[in-house]
Amino acid sequence: MLSPDASTWEGDYIAANGSALIENSKWWYWYQSGKGIPRIGLARSDDGIHWRKDPQPVLLPGPRGSWDERGVADPYVLKLGSEFYIYYLGQNRARQQQIGLARSEDGVHWMKLRSNPVMEAPDSGNGIGEPAVWQWKGWYWMLYTGRGKTEQRELFAARSEDGVHWVRVGKPIRGTEAWDSQVICDPTVVVDGDVTLLWFGGGDKPRPDEHLDGQIGFGVIETQP
Repeated sequence: MLSPDASTWEGDYIAANGSALIENSKWWYWYQSGKGIPRIGLARSDDGIHWRKDPQPVLLPGPRGSWDERGVADPYVLKLGSEFYIYYLGQNRARQQQIGLARSEDGVHWMKLRSNPVMEAPDSGNGIGEPAVWQWKGWYWMLYTGRGKTEQRELFAARSEDGVHWVRVGKPIRGTEAWDSQVICDPTVVVDGDVTLLWFGGGDKPRPDEHLDGQIGFGVIETQP
């Protein structure tokens, strides 16, 4: 449904990492594209099948020396009241990856928080990214991927009172089967009443690229306020 246009800023690359919402009876989809230094674009659709891309990216890397100067990626978008919130991965010149937040009134023009990143990477490992954020029982919750030095990946959880200031909670979620023994990543969540449903990627090879023998898993999150 979406393919890169080599004659535009996208080059020859669109990532699977994206975030969809239904807004005013139309589908909106924010996606990562642009090989080398990724940016975030927006496509819209009346039926979820035929899409129209905005001609330019809607979220760009930061200025020289910033925490996200080498790319913005992994968008996860929420509509909270009258504002859109986009949580995203940012990468600095040392290739360290952390998670930031920007807000928008229209889903197109975004203002990054001055206090970014909202989730900082630990000193060990290769960084964090791929956030999934939701509201449940008066809290904001986040699952995100942590990348180890050898590219083994697992999911971490954090919660927040305001969606900006986060505290990590609980233990990492690691693979328990052969097919996801080395990689758990790319969470997507849906709140269904008192149950939070989780879809995630898994793999049995710790690699920084897509050659993980990747498959998709499902689970139920048990969270406590």
